[in-house]
Amino acid sequence: MPKFIINGDFLCRHLTGIERFAFEICKNLDSMISYGMIGIFIPKNAKIKPNYINLIVYTSKKELKSYPRWTQFTYRKFLKKNHAIGIDFSNTIPVFHAGIVFLHDIYCKLYPEDFKSFRDKLVRIYSCFMYRYITKHAKLLLTVSEFSKNQIAQTYHIPAKNIHVIPNGWDHFKNIQPDNEVFIRFPKLQENNFYFTLGSLSKRKNLKWIANYAEHHPKEVFAVSGKMLSGLVPTELEKLKTLPNVILLGYVSDGEVKALMQKCTAFIFPSYYEGFGIPPLEALSCGAKIIVSKAASLPEIYGDTAHYIDPDNTEVDLQELLNLPIKSPEQILKKYTYQHAAEKLYQLILDKII
Repeated sequence: MPKFIINGDFLCRHLTGIERFAFEICKNLDSMISYGMIGIFIPKNAKIKPNYINLIVYTSKKELKSYPRWTQFTYRKFLKKNHAIGIDFSNTIPVFHAGIVFLHDIYCKLYPEDFKSFRDKLVRIYSCFMYRYITKHAKLLLTVSEFSKNQIAQTYHIPAKNIHVIPNGWDHFKNIQPDNEVFIRFPKLQENNFYFTLGSLSKRKNLKWIANYAEHHPKEVFAVSGKMLSGLVPTELEKLKTLPNVILLGYVSDGEVKALMQKCTAFIFPSYYEGFGIPPLEALSCGAKIIVSKAASLPEIYGDTAHYIDPDNTEVDLQELLNLPIKSPEQILKKYTYQHAAEKLYQLILDKII
């Protein structure tokens, strides 16, 4: 039995930020570890059944119907039975069996006003409990940016030196083939004549900025993709539906995303809170210009390769902004890869745990 067992709950979800991070780290880890060192425990109803060479896959007889129930009961029981240390990528950890965990950000703690419905308030309560438990009990606490590291340390009064940063990457995008069928489905989108934004349609993605800017610039076209997340969908979504220069794409495939990034005027990312923010990195890898919020982790990650906007102010001319000089993204694209992230995780496990 491997000494370390990864929580495979992320394989039951669509691959957005955290799930993508987990999937790519596991894929890269598989190529560098010895056989049997690490295993992964996945639910019976996992959407993706990965084929690993060195990571040993254990499939539960039980389906995942509730993420907290899976982590706190099914996964914890498996760890305890096999005397293994858990590796969790999704901001959660089994109580009384703390192991290695990624705490990407503490959004639920810092933005309680974004959680309105009864269900989302319960999600926030559980998440905040997990944040606190993780910071007090994790054997190895990891996050994805210096911004998140400092916020976690300050909020939960723990030494910053106890938190290790392993950033996200973009290299999964190399193997994605652009799918230009999206332009047939949405013929209003013409090359170099639209702004593109990508992300779950949650409040922190700041669609309010897009709605306000688009309303006052009717000749500029915005393509907005993303999947709605329960009660965290902003009210601005209804306003966006009424604007003729905004095209709501819904869910788009990775191939369609790449095609949109390659042909947009610029990729725009107005989020007011991000632990890392992967999509602008993907856009840079496609040769797109990026416009991001000067907020949270984004200036740390993107430095002089991005054009910046105030997430609370739409008094800006995007065309003029794009005329300002920026630096080549070459060094950033070299720095932020999932291969580097997996190597750093592997080394930390060797140095701190084994």
